[in-house]
Amino acid sequence: MAIVPTSAPQLVLLRHGETEWSRTGKHTGRTSDVPLTQAGEEQARLAGRALADFRFAAVYSSPLERARRTAEIGGWTDVVVDDDLGEWDYGPVDGRTSAEIGEILGREFVIFEDGVRVLPPDPEHGAGGKGELLEDVYERARRFVARAEETLRDGGDVLAVAHGHLLRVLATAWIDADPRLGARLELGTAAICLLGHGHGLRTVEGWNLPPTS
Repeated sequence: MAIVPTSAPQLVLLRHGETEWSRTGKHTGRTSDVPLTQAGEEQARLAGRALADFRFAAVYSSPLERARRTAEIGGWTDVVVDDDLGEWDYGPVDGRTSAEIGEILGREFVIFEDGVRVLPPDPEHGAGGKGELLEDVYERARRFVARAEETLRDGGDVLAVAHGHLLRVLATAWIDADPRLGARLELGTAAICLLGHGHGLRTVEGWNLPPTS
């Protein structure tokens, strides 16, 4: 599915392609650099084709391999690595599924409500760290939005290649909403989102668009 640029500049979000951990539902944060699967690489190629009509004034990527590789396969070579686009540091939640965490807690685990510090630090998960607060992730997202806005104001489109939870939080930062709203914004692997402006407001113009139909 080719996505046609609009006359007004847009901030385009692209989640990285499938990894083995994303396929099995494991939280994959800043401390786990899991490569793309073969299917994930094909998703990245399709995303590149879907966005082929864009001439991005700036392309940013998370420093993690799965995002950088998605950008590379998609055909974007002049990429700025931005640490603020790294995935949520999940700490003790890293490498576990929501179902596994729920079993430990004895109730359903909802990351946007519970955060990641519901479990004690564990040397086998998240490098033994305690993980980031949702508010910390939101602040990183706000910093990136401010940088992207500089290019958008000059009339150029911007692409950000990053991760599922980070991009969901970034969307809430874009519209100045509570970051917990990210729980309502599902985002598949290699999915594309379009953020823009309307009536003087930051708007969501497309969400969770598959790279092909």
